[in-house]
Amino acid sequence: MDALTSARTLTGQEDAALDLETAQRPTRDEAMAAVRTLLAWAGDNPDREGLLDTPQRVVDAYGEWFAGYEGDPAKELSRTFEDVQGYDDMVMLRGIDVQSHCEHHMAPFLGKAWVAYMPTGKVVGLSKLARLVEIYAKRLQTQETMTMQVADAIEDHLSAAGVAVLIDAEHQCMSTRGVHHHDVSTITTQFRGVFRTDKVLQQRFMDLVTRK
Repeated sequence: MDALTSARTLTGQEDAALDLETAQRPTRDEAMAAVRTLLAWAGDNPDREGLLDTPQRVVDAYGEWFAGYEGDPAKELSRTFEDVQGYDDMVMLRGIDVQSHCEHHMAPFLGKAWVAYMPTGKVVGLSKLARLVEIYAKRLQTQETMTMQVADAIEDHLSAAGVAVLIDAEHQCMSTRGVHHHDVSTITTQFRGVFRTDKVLQQRFMDLVTRK
């Protein structure tokens, strides 16, 4: 559980993580047995040659896809630098890869994130902002929640004068099942502080998002 929960109301995702902490986490063998059950439910034979190692591979893949539960956003943003020669303008990362899974169908959604903040005397390493997005992406998510979480973390831990976050992603729960609409992307945004009140600054952020 990361330190952000002390500053804000727990989300459903964080409540679930707390519940898991008080219960016994399933073992690796139990997780692989669950995969075997799903293979059989799908109509295949878990004991056929091509599927014998599938439970192990799936559990390994889940460990990578959902590694964000082990990450700590507060720790990533804890090391800052004040020797920036008085820099007081926007800091922005463009086109951060987003690889996440929706919490409704456990289907991937893939896209890009644009993150900016207005520093107030201190900045954080650029890789830490990308890592922050990755931590929240590598959890079961909704895109709306993830967008807010990234903005919350920067606002809380960098004391930024403003934060802007935009995520543009395609959801495979929509493109490969259900309505089967391809090439439809979802855009979510959060503007905090001066990015909300200063429409010129907000437009400057959006212009940088769309700049080739």
